[in-house]
Amino acid sequence: MKKLCAVLLTSVLVLSACSSKSDESNTSSVETAGKSTVEKSKEITVWAWDPAFNIAALEAAKEVYSATNPDVKVNIIEYAQADIIQKLNTGLNSGTTSGLPNIVLIEDYRAQSFLSAYPDAFHELSGSIKPEDFADYKLGPTSLNGKQYGVPFDSGATGLYYRTDYLEQAGYKAKDMENLNWDQYIEIGKVVKEKTGKKIITLDPNDLGIIRSMIQSAGSWYLAEDGKTPDIVTNAALKESFMIYKKMMDADIVNIHSDWSQFIAAINKGTIATVPIGNWITPSIKQEASQSGKWAVASFPKLPGNAKSVNASSLGGSSWYVMNVPGAETATDFLASTFGSNVELYQKLLKDIGVVSTFKAASTGDAYSQEDPFFSGQKIYADFASWTEKIPNVNYGMHTYAIEDILAVEMQNYLNGKEIDSVLKDAQSQAETQVR
Repeated sequence: MKKLCAVLLTSVLVLSACSSKSDESNTSSVETAGKSTVEKSKEITVWAWDPAFNIAALEAAKEVYSATNPDVKVNIIEYAQADIIQKLNTGLNSGTTSGLPNIVLIEDYRAQSFLSAYPDAFHELSGSIKPEDFADYKLGPTSLNGKQYGVPFDSGATGLYYRTDYLEQAGYKAKDMENLNWDQYIEIGKVVKEKTGKKIITLDPNDLGIIRSMIQSAGSWYLAEDGKTPDIVTNAALKESFMIYKKMMDADIVNIHSDWSQFIAAINKGTIATVPIGNWITPSIKQEASQSGKWAVASFPKLPGNAKSVNASSLGGSSWYVMNVPGAETATDFLASTFGSNVELYQKLLKDIGVVSTFKAASTGDAYSQEDPFFSGQKIYADFASWTEKIPNVNYGMHTYAIEDILAVEMQNYLNGKEIDSVLKDAQSQAETQVR
């Protein structure tokens, strides 16, 4: 029955998309309510979240595009990410594209769910951008069946932010923090706690983002390469990551937080010595001006027991998608001319709002080579750009968050004494039932 519904829904979407394209191309010179369809096709709407980051990036792109396309009106609408997901699902499940935007920002972890469930609802971009111009790891989430649907945007490249003053008090120098594995990181954490009284990391037990980064460093994910089949019980990288997580907890080097505000407070109040996380945390760290000159960034630790693991990974990141609604060609041109190719735009976005691009050519610009006084002159963005090139490409698939909800519960069971193999076996069983 589910397959039949999916077929019917896809058929409706195909008809809707085809009808929309036909209406747009066949009535280009017809006046409707005082406004021609040509004019309508040059008015596009974009949905995104986060006014200080994604919306600000859109405003900059709009300014660039308007300089050469003054007749195109770009409407930027801010919604919370959760609202965008709900609106997309509601609209696409209804079998009509009416009310949907021309362009929508989708988190990389969720992209395959939308592309796989509603392939005809998205406009193919294979001939409009060059996928090879972007970081390789972003192409898995943004493509399907050999076709490119997304314009990769920001990098979630991870780094190990650390307090140089705390590490120096514990006897460590910058070279000691480079290319660590997690066992070495834990040993450093023990010494830092002994010498300074500071915990080395802060974690939310209900958020397994660090597990995601650990396993991606080894080219692994919660799902098999098909993006649909849970890969938990035999996943060596996941098992090792769980064991490292427990080692950190058992060593009592972890500060516990329960929400974003507590997380940022732990950083800005000097509670912790390091933050292994995505580069998007940089503005939050820099907001505490009194800590200028006391931070540096090293490469992300790798799994010590996995030969495939590297000192680079990702956490977060999103990409732009064009919907198959009237105005798709104009929307495609907007993205291709801005986020799909414009190096100068990306230089501006890095300087103004801290967007680390996955567009390869952007990393050679002047903005990436600038020294940052807050980080004692370190060229942190050049470092992040180099780490971005090394991030393993994995298929995030369709069920990342559903499986992670299961793993979060099993992690607590593991920390409370449940044997690791039983943890993974039970999680596998639950995941298979969940995604069936």
